[in-house]
Amino acid sequence: MCGRFTFYTPPDTLILDFFPEGVEVDGHFDPSYNMPPGTGIPMIRMSMNGSLVMTHSLWGFRPAWAGDKAPSPINARAESVATSKYFRDAFAHHRCLIPANGWYEWQQTDQGKQPCYISPADDQKHPAIFFAGLWTPREGDETSTCAIITEPAARQLKHIHDRQPVVLDPTCLKDWLNPGITDRARVRAVTRRLDTDQLTAISVSAEVNNPRHNTPELIREL
Repeated sequence: MCGRFTFYTPPDTLILDFFPEGVEVDGHFDPSYNMPPGTGIPMIRMSMNGSLVMTHSLWGFRPAWAGDKAPSPINARAESVATSKYFRDAFAHHRCLIPANGWYEWQQTDQGKQPCYISPADDQKHPAIFFAGLWTPREGDETSTCAIITEPAARQLKHIHDRQPVVLDPTCLKDWLNPGITDRARVRAVTRRLDTDQLTAISVSAEVNNPRHNTPELIREL
């Protein structure tokens, strides 16, 4: 799964490195080393006029047609996201990118759960990564909610947790956002994952367990 992540790359750097066509930045994005569910997280999506926009979205997906007591999942399973009633419309029409620098998972050990931080091994080559996401408008206001798509963990990461976010290769970002691609088979055909050999995992401090802790020290190896 993905229940906590980091994002501290300045938007201007993100745009320069990955989106030469430009991105409209709507809002202010402070560096975060401990981004929890239920808060506004950065999201990149296609706007109605076909341009890209980076904005905040509430992390916890709830379609407008769902009632106030409906669940607000933070993750959507890749195996069922295209057919699930809850997610299928967003999968076809409202795909987005969640920019990040890495994410946390908790590994079960004899001493309890050990937090681990998974991020690019070479942050010069990969100054940011992108999770495949879904978003949906919220009825009655201008905000939205979102979820991160997850899949079975890669071989190198299975010992930490059995699932991981879908991390997209930078070469498919525009296709993932393309509203003209709606068919399930076509979406899957254009989606490429970042090679997991590009990622590394380290053990980090249990301070990350508290979402009020939000400093660069959280991602330093023990």
